[in-house]
Amino acid sequence: MPSPRIRVVDLETAGNGPHDVCEIGWQDVVLGSDGKWSLNAERGAILVNPGRPISSETMAIHHIRDEDVSGAPFWKEAAVSVLRPDGELVALAAHRAAFEQRFCTPALAGGAAWICTWKCALRVWPQLPRFSNQMLRYQRMPEGLVHEIGLPAHRAMPDAYVTAHHLRDMLNDASVEQLLSWSTQPGLLPRIPAGPDRGKTWDQIGDTALRELSKARDVDVRFSASSELCRRGSSDMPAVPAPRQPRLF
Repeated sequence: MPSPRIRVVDLETAGNGPHDVCEIGWQDVVLGSDGKWSLNAERGAILVNPGRPISSETMAIHHIRDEDVSGAPFWKEAAVSVLRPDGELVALAAHRAAFEQRFCTPALAGGAAWICTWKCALRVWPQLPRFSNQMLRYQRMPEGLVHEIGLPAHRAMPDAYVTAHHLRDMLNDASVEQLLSWSTQPGLLPRIPAGPDRGKTWDQIGDTALRELSKARDVDVRFSASSELCRRGSSDMPAVPAPRQPRLF
């Protein structure tokens, strides 16, 4: 019987339109009989025809050219086979999953729950200075990550492979339910990202500054400041937006 899995996905795009995917990559993380999560050999990538020219700005990042995708399937043809694998799919996952969710709609993903490894990294490893996928790779040096499989960066399968190592370690430190819950909330930033108090932890500033930051335009800053006010007993618990997609359990 196939093991329960979480499929990590990563997208490369032609631009910012709603159908601009030009590559999807994946790597599965599976639950073993010992209760531990690990990567398996289920990984790959599919080039996708975005139906429009790839912008020079995005080509400069991922180096996928128009001629590379001219005969590839369109997004709706390619997406379902990746987003709805056979067997027990616990959730989909991505680093800064809100980007992938713009394209991997509930209709294409079958209403799957999502884990955002960026939001979860903020909770599990708050002592780290940076939280991008590649910075986590080199700050943490995850066990078993084969350097060459994780290259080139900014291609869909290598990036999904790197993200899957972060997810594996998170799953072996926190429950699936906890990661799903964190993923439905804004990011809980461990430090103030900008302004005169940049780099300080939230407990290092006063209530007045916190109240100002709790009104910031950035939803993650608002949530983080409000959470600290709540911890001090100075505010009600910050409102948490409803999940973007229904949970599986």
